[in-house]
Amino acid sequence: MDILRESQNARVEQLTAYQVHGAFHLHATQATAEDTKSLPELLKPILDASHTRDRKRSPPNSACMQGTRLGVVGKVYTWASNKVIVPGEPNIRWMHGYVGSGKSAISQEVCDTSDRQERPVVSFFFFRNAGHRSKIWRLATTLACQMAAVIPETEPFIRATVKANPTLLSPDEADISVGARMRRLIYGPFKAVTVVQGGTKVGALVRGPLLIVLDGLDECDNKDEVQELIDDMLLFFKENPFIPLRVFITSRVEQHIQSHLNVPGVQLDNLVDHCTDDDIDTFLQTLFKDGCGRDSVVQAYVQQHGEWPAQSDRLKLVAHISGSFIFAWAVFKFIMGLNTDSNHPTTPMDRLPLALEMNPGLDGLYAQTLARSEHLPHFPDIISTIALLETPLPTAGIAELLGIKTYEVVNVLVHMQAIIQVPGTDDLPVTLCHTSLRDFLTTPSRSGQLCAQQSHHVRLFLRCLQCQVGVRLQNQWGSLKHPSEFRPAVAYALRYSLSHLISGQGFFKLSESNFAIQLCREAAELSPGTPYSIHALANIVYNRARHTGSLADLDEAIGLYREALELRQLHNPDRPSSLAYLANGLLDRYWRIGTMADLEEAIVLYRQALMLRPFPHPGRLASLFNFGNALLEHYQRKGIVTDLEEAIFLHREALALRPPHHPDTPLSLNNLGNALLNRYRCTGTMADLEEAISLHRQALTLRLLTHPECSDSLNNLGNALLDRYRSTRTLADLEEAISLFHNALGFQPLHHRSSPAPLSNLVISLRAMYEESRALPHLLGAIEACRKLLDSHYPVGHANRVGWLGRLIILLQMHFDATGHEDDLTDLTRLEEEARQLSTPAA
Repeated sequence: MDILRESQNARVEQLTAYQVHGAFHLHATQATAEDTKSLPELLKPILDASHTRDRKRSPPNSACMQGTRLGVVGKVYTWASNKVIVPGEPNIRWMHGYVGSGKSAISQEVCDTSDRQERPVVSFFFFRNAGHRSKIWRLATTLACQMAAVIPETEPFIRATVKANPTLLSPDEADISVGARMRRLIYGPFKAVTVVQGGTKVGALVRGPLLIVLDGLDECDNKDEVQELIDDMLLFFKENPFIPLRVFITSRVEQHIQSHLNVPGVQLDNLVDHCTDDDIDTFLQTLFKDGCGRDSVVQAYVQQHGEWPAQSDRLKLVAHISGSFIFAWAVFKFIMGLNTDSNHPTTPMDRLPLALEMNPGLDGLYAQTLARSEHLPHFPDIISTIALLETPLPTAGIAELLGIKTYEVVNVLVHMQAIIQVPGTDDLPVTLCHTSLRDFLTTPSRSGQLCAQQSHHVRLFLRCLQCQVGVRLQNQWGSLKHPSEFRPAVAYALRYSLSHLISGQGFFKLSESNFAIQLCREAAELSPGTPYSIHALANIVYNRARHTGSLADLDEAIGLYREALELRQLHNPDRPSSLAYLANGLLDRYWRIGTMADLEEAIVLYRQALMLRPFPHPGRLASLFNFGNALLEHYQRKGIVTDLEEAIFLHREALALRPPHHPDTPLSLNNLGNALLNRYRCTGTMADLEEAISLHRQALTLRLLTHPECSDSLNNLGNALLDRYRSTRTLADLEEAISLFHNALGFQPLHHRSSPAPLSNLVISLRAMYEESRALPHLLGAIEACRKLLDSHYPVGHANRVGWLGRLIILLQMHFDATGHEDDLTDLTRLEEEARQLSTPAA
């Protein structure tokens, strides 16, 4: 080889070259000082860009674990080494996948396998923020230098073309394009030795074609030049389809790459289709074998207990990991404690069960990984958005929804590839490696300052509105018929804005409600008479009414719901939704002012909506729930037993449709329990009362003590037990009921308009306990609770004040009878006078 190279160098002193249609003609010329330089000295290649680099110093430090990725590597290698050029077989192969899916490891393995088999291979591993390796301008000189090393016959042609055009050596864009660099330094010299001399005469090509590996093409900063590189490559192979040259490219599916490589002349490979559980299992086995051999604690455990981790546990990990090698590596490091202090009190055996559960086992891993980007701009908004989205969006969609730049999203996510899959494309969404990450991000007690706050739903709702208004302002609304025709962020806004409005209720500031109404009015003005716009405006006006208590807003929302309903006739798919929302508004107004006409109209509308939502319609459950509650309220006002029977039937079906662990299952249990309790009070059937108590106990068990409606569950169970006490005179029921009412008061949220029910029930149950025991503390507790009830819930002017004044008078009279305290007489005189005045009709 050295003798051949010396001979070629001697010839080069007499040669220069010029290119004609991709081939070379050589002519004698006079040697210069440049001819004495070695080719590396002349071309100045990037030494750490090839597969032979020191991967520890020059990332990516990726390699396939022995025994893994055999199938996909074999397919690529077979294609790359095929000596027979089949007509129509692509010369270019593009493998794409998300960050961490193993693209660079496969590229490295393909290159290393080619080296071991002595097949010619050259490579360039792009890497973001790595100087010249993140640029395209030295790609051609680097590959040319490698090509001359594996196919020495190309060196004189490379030297000749550089001598003819020294600009090719420019380390930046200069005056020569990347396409010209590749044609003159790579394609031309290679074609010269294969076409002119004959490929079979080139020793290095006896074992197969030359393979060019371009790894991480998405990490190259020069997007326009990347497109030019691909287009010029496709043109070269179109003109030279049988040339023994193959190009293997790996990247994420970024738009500027996909749009040029997703063409008939390219073999496409989605790496997701090639990652198997067997590969992950082999990967973990190798990691654990090595890791356990280095850990004295694990070795001591194995000597006493045998194999660790057990095969069954390892396979559970494989199932949890779902095909992501980088997540598998992160989980392994968590279990082995590679990121923790050497004196950490837990052992790998302690951490394995946490990883098997995943939730909340990996909280430490999640917190540590997220902290890498916590200091970056927009971090809270980006992470909260990913956690709270109804369906995943690509990076560009997230950016548009938040009103920021795509690169700002990527900048945050690129450091979290161990737990978040970032495909980097306009088509593929950003997804979580495991669903337990969403649980972590949405549970404040676990994620702390990293938590995705529920109030972020308000931000997402407002951004959804802004996206919709933007489309209308661009006059695109009328020409597009289906959400799939919009950009991902706009399509998402059209479909899910209402979900974020519902989830954000209770978190709107008044200024945010006003801004949302302004946006909705703009949208309605831009597309007058559009049911969607009218309905959206009604939703946010209704939301403000619930936030501020404004009856004027509620009346406007009801009017808007009526207008939208009139535009959605019988066969309109959105008519059931319009019926339900109008009914909700009317029922809300009934609760506020008590007009029976509103309740009765709401019942009619709920019935119509339910008829249009037969099983398995996704809205049927909500219709059953609301319709049942409205009927139960109508029964309590009118005493019509058929209303009660129908309410019980509806609530039974709603409970049956609830998934066992759905967060609203306790609500359905409570509703059915309340309906059965009402029927017991009507008929005296003990079976109804026993079932009601059982349902309320189930609901309370499912409620977390921090749940905002835990107070309701405590009160409901206490109320049912109080009824059973009245029937059976079992003191244990009364004692438990009193305890439940006390707890219900303790768990009523602060700064919240709490229900008077627990306090009023406590008054009643404490009086009953006093009558049973004649213990004065019970009577004093009832008096204190009654005073609080009047102060907090039934102030002067409230319709219920007179009734509770009467109850307090009775309690004070009982206390006076028992103690003879004169202070009671003073209070009695004052309260009786107030009650008399409130009961006297105005003149």
